Amino acid sequence: MIDDHANIQQAVKIYKALGEPTRLKIALLLMEEQNLCCSAINGKLESVAGSTLSHHLKQLTEAGILTLRKDGTYIYYSVNREIAEKYAPYLLE
Repeated sequence: MIDDHANIQQAVKIYKALGEPTRLKIALLLMEEQNLCCSAINGKLESVAGSTLSHHLKQLTEAGILTLRKDGTYIYYSVNREIAEKYAPYLLE
């Protein structure tokens, strides 16, 4: 069971981030296809504005669910599997 304050705070951030349907869809998409850039993610989602997508990616990254890798001007996103296993095993199904 989660017993220390830092783990509780981390869990709250993750559950808040995944509690928004679009962010959950992004996380599920990135579980299937790792290392996608923003434009590739946007192409696979339905009707999400670019600025809104950037906001969602920022929220997921700050919560620790996503990791990012910069390559030139592109940023590639992946799910942090260690965090997913610990706090959000639903993503792994």
